[in-house]
Amino acid sequence: MLKAQYDKRGPVPHEHIQAVPFEKPELDSGQVLVEVIASPINPSDVLTLTGEYGMLPPLPAVGGNEGVGRVAELGPDTKGPGVGQTVLLPVGIGTWASHVVADARKLVPLPNEADPRQLAMMTINPPTALLMLSEFVELNAGDWVIQNAANSGVGSYLIQLAKIKGYKTVNVVRRESAIEGVKALGGDVVLVDGPDLQKRVRAAVGDGQIRLAIDAVGGASTDHIGDCLAEGGTLVNYGMMSGQPCQVSPRNIVFRNVTVKGFWLAKWFENASQEQQMSVFGELTQLIATGKLQARIEAEYDVAQIKDAVAAAAAGERDGKILIVPRHG
Repeated sequence: MLKAQYDKRGPVPHEHIQAVPFEKPELDSGQVLVEVIASPINPSDVLTLTGEYGMLPPLPAVGGNEGVGRVAELGPDTKGPGVGQTVLLPVGIGTWASHVVADARKLVPLPNEADPRQLAMMTINPPTALLMLSEFVELNAGDWVIQNAANSGVGSYLIQLAKIKGYKTVNVVRRESAIEGVKALGGDVVLVDGPDLQKRVRAAVGDGQIRLAIDAVGGASTDHIGDCLAEGGTLVNYGMMSGQPCQVSPRNIVFRNVTVKGFWLAKWFENASQEQQMSVFGELTQLIATGKLQARIEAEYDVAQIKDAVAAAAAGERDGKILIVPRHG
């Protein structure tokens, strides 16, 4: 059994994390031993390793915040998903491991016949995309949404979800090589970022009004998509991929009455009811299990290769997600 553990944080995300062997744990009543099938590396995981994320676990810690596993063993007098059942792992339990011990009550059974690698990416990016499309502006079929970082994990889910709901998307990327991949996902308009973005967007959408802009980049890119909003529109920020604070000009927030808001999924979970959470995951599970919602996978690594996996996830110009897929047997 292996787990990817780190006892320090630093500017190089893969420097302090390493694969550490551990013995099979003794299970208490109510606990379940789960064999991890797959767990993604998200941007928030990389920022957690560098110490730049908004919520940091105490050290030493095991990396990984989401994933899917298969029940291997139940503790004494434990009721829960049976041995062999595919389950969604609880958020934040350290999923970059060959096995994890979890509270049986917190395991969510998933369809055994669905692709576990796609299900493994369900907890963070898909609900982020879904909620940003629904929590801030009431959209109707045919309405336009603009986003940057459109080739990111959240961006790809947002394109697919918007298409399912009948919305049109303007998708902004930072390099020409990303355009074709975003178009293949169903992006209606795909453009490279730049100071003249508003002019090019207006030419593409014609008389269409854009009331929702979604920003993951920060810096001047925030203002670029803010310029594309209709008067009184809403700009939602959920990331800072440029490493720079959001820039929004007085032209937008004062004279054009653009509202700027932030979104953090962890905060939404704090305030959402159990019913609201189950509604979101129920919708996403159905879409992923039926193949209507999926993400590209760049590469898969075993837990023993964790340093290489984190380095690959932190590098730019990827065209898909990096997954930890433990080798069993």
